[in-house]
Amino acid sequence: MTIEVDIEKEFYGRKHGKKGENPSFSMNCSFDADSGFSVLFGCSGSGKTTALRCIAGLEIPDAGAIKINGSIYFDSRKKINLPPQKRKIGYMFQENALFPHMNVRQNIEFGLKGLRSVEKTKRVNEMLVLVGIEELEFAYPDELSGGQKQKVALARALAPDPEILLLDEPFSSLDTVVRVKLRKELRMIQKGLGIPVIFITHDPVEAFTMADRMIVFDGGRVQQTGSPEDIFYHPKSRYLAELVGFSNLFDDAVIEGHGQGAECTFLWSLGTGITAPYIERTAGERVSWGIRPENIELVCRKNIHAIRKENRKNLFDGTIMSVVNKGTSRIMSLILAESEDVLKVEVANRVFDSLKIETGDECTVRLRTSDMIVF
Repeated sequence: MTIEVDIEKEFYGRKHGKKGENPSFSMNCSFDADSGFSVLFGCSGSGKTTALRCIAGLEIPDAGAIKINGSIYFDSRKKINLPPQKRKIGYMFQENALFPHMNVRQNIEFGLKGLRSVEKTKRVNEMLVLVGIEELEFAYPDELSGGQKQKVALARALAPDPEILLLDEPFSSLDTVVRVKLRKELRMIQKGLGIPVIFITHDPVEAFTMADRMIVFDGGRVQQTGSPEDIFYHPKSRYLAELVGFSNLFDDAVIEGHGQGAECTFLWSLGTGITAPYIERTAGERVSWGIRPENIELVCRKNIHAIRKENRKNLFDGTIMSVVNKGTSRIMSLILAESEDVLKVEVANRVFDSLKIETGDECTVRLRTSDMIVF
């Protein structure tokens, strides 16, 4: 199963823009997805929901094409635009949109058109078992918890046996414990059914744990696609790095040269020389670089002399300005001695406690070249 999307759409402050008027939002995106779990990731207003609504037929692109497994759902050149009811798509909205006057069974059955009564009953029973809410079949929406409502909405979206399932931030209004549980259940259901899922979120943790493939949006355009590991550890721009949690980002680094055989790049930044991953730029150019807080190593000062000379690169001395306990780890804000820049360092609690350090103490950290990004 393949999903191919290549569309353009412009929005104006009013229903229709005047000739020569600049659009308030312009979308021009191209991406594809397969039978796995694809996540559209990005901040609010980046175009994720618009893309999803175009796939479902709830929005009409100005130009382009949408194909599902070779079938054309939309093609502006061929003047094809299948109506939503003709597209074999299950759509789960951010708000569950259950009918309050219908019980669980009736809500699930609502989307089953053209089936005999016995077939509807069988299909609803299958969906109740699939999402694990058999005991709730005669309950009404106002008697259900938030998580139970979303399970009903999921069962209703899956009941017509869609070719693809679209999910628009379905867990955003739920508390953390319920959200984590439903993520696991949804992944199990998707694997069992084997249908492609496109899931929208702006939550980095949700994106990383759910996705087989991530498609990152910004300003109506796809900025990067790849596995969660690609996106989270090798973002291609400063915007993406910030989006996925690189809280240590530094601009105006100057390239001093490159290692032999393009093995690394030497930067001048934070008041000292830094060995960074290779980037194809010339000496004297300015670049930005970053590293995730959890990828910075806290080095016990009494052990520094034991570090072999060739591994002493990227060592920084600093003073601990503040410490925040995250439960399983601590985030330290470190003021660097050379430049007075602030470096965020995340350390496991057992490591932090073993070193017996606290706010105001001096310490040393090391940046592993392989964990850095340069752009």
